[in-house]
Amino acid sequence: MNDHIQPDGSAPHEHDHGALGDAEYAEFMELAAEEGFDPEDVEGAIEAAGHGPLPVLAVVGRPNVGKSTLVNRIIGRREAVVEDKPGVTRDRVTYEAEWAGRRFKVVDTGGWEQDVLGIDASVAAQAEYAIDAADAVVFVVDAKVGATDTDEAVVRLLRKAGKPVVLCANKVDGPSGEADASYLWSLGLGEPHPVSALHGRGTGDMLDQVLEALPEAPREAFGPGGIGGPRRIALIGRPNVGKSSLLNKVANEERVVVNEMAGTTRDPVDELIELGGVTWKFVDTAGIRKRVHLQQGADYYASLRTAAAVEKAEVAVILIDAAESISVQDQRIVTMAVEAGRAIVLAFNKWDTLDEERRYYLEREIETELGQVAWAPRVNVSARTGRHMEKLVPAIETALAGWETRVPTGRLNAFLGELVAAHPHPVRGGKQPRILFGTQAGTKPPRFVLFASGFIEAGYRRFIERRLREEFSFEGTPIHISVRVREKRGAKKK
Repeated sequence: MNDHIQPDGSAPHEHDHGALGDAEYAEFMELAAEEGFDPEDVEGAIEAAGHGPLPVLAVVGRPNVGKSTLVNRIIGRREAVVEDKPGVTRDRVTYEAEWAGRRFKVVDTGGWEQDVLGIDASVAAQAEYAIDAADAVVFVVDAKVGATDTDEAVVRLLRKAGKPVVLCANKVDGPSGEADASYLWSLGLGEPHPVSALHGRGTGDMLDQVLEALPEAPREAFGPGGIGGPRRIALIGRPNVGKSSLLNKVANEERVVVNEMAGTTRDPVDELIELGGVTWKFVDTAGIRKRVHLQQGADYYASLRTAAAVEKAEVAVILIDAAESISVQDQRIVTMAVEAGRAIVLAFNKWDTLDEERRYYLEREIETELGQVAWAPRVNVSARTGRHMEKLVPAIETALAGWETRVPTGRLNAFLGELVAAHPHPVRGGKQPRILFGTQAGTKPPRFVLFASGFIEAGYRRFIERRLREEFSFEGTPIHISVRVREKRGAKKK
């Protein structure tokens, strides 16, 4: 989760000092000036590192209208799988994009399998999940085909949701196709933007409109200082791992249907549950529609729902079936939660069924397959018997505490000074770059921006992250570290 950042050039936000107070910010800027950094670059770096969760843009529409091609065009690389047929399932549905200096997340709802519910219900269901978690929507329509009954169904859903919508008239490859696009005014969503996602025609103008629709910051704020209300916990994991059973156990009643067949929950269920004298909001994300029999389609729905739930949560409790080998799907879900920047708790379910041999091999699997989240609190539970359920809330509280921890700039720089002196960066090409100073620009999760004399290798940044965790805990939370390199003294900015 580390990267070298550039000033984003975006409009200043109301709070552009990140997590720094005015006095701390002024002192920090003096330090930056002494080290030869341009004040504007420093301000841009702090603002970029200090942002909260990024705004979310959902790309929706019926099959084969070019949604995945458009997503690839927006993110500037070929990641979403594209084939000339509907129903292409992919593993990852959320990507990060940037346009005109502003960053946002793109949720691709492009691929799914047709199921027995029929195309209208399939499109409406998938669009509903994505729209729920989005701040704005791009609705893609095939301008060559025109508006269909399915498109009309999605329009009704969009109107009900009340989210800002940008209408994309795709497959307009030249001026002659713009007449086809004009017919889409009939959908009642405003101006259709003629685009060729395949060739890039018109996408810039459309993205300009997207930036107007997206908020500068997400509509939701986390924690007691945000929108208020109970802390939000997403129960995530692959199908049939015991998420509904766990929710029922912590609620002490049968609130969610539990069945041995995977995918029996129809819709995410938000439950207010009191544990340890505190009210929490649990979201059961087990649900994929009962009648989706095609496995690829079921996996896609599960992935989409999980992504939507994680975006709205503060803590992701990731359930893993301890009786089975840790799967690639388990690892993908962990990665999704880490990339979303949520606090994380690992809950190994069905612990009561394990013998000594399985426990031995599970510990080895955890070391090798889940090494990226060795910092996450772990609880070994049984949703069936209730074993060790009392350990869940302390683990959640620990993860939240790490997620919200902030290190004062003075203390951080004292730590960095000692670290660099004891363990300097390796010499590369006759040069030895140094971390000069840094600050924590944000929390939820902790986000650091470090200022250096030269390029800092990824391995050294991982070393810094490990030492930050050792010194300041940060248990249960991802850490984001950005590095800003000082320009050569005397170099003129263009």
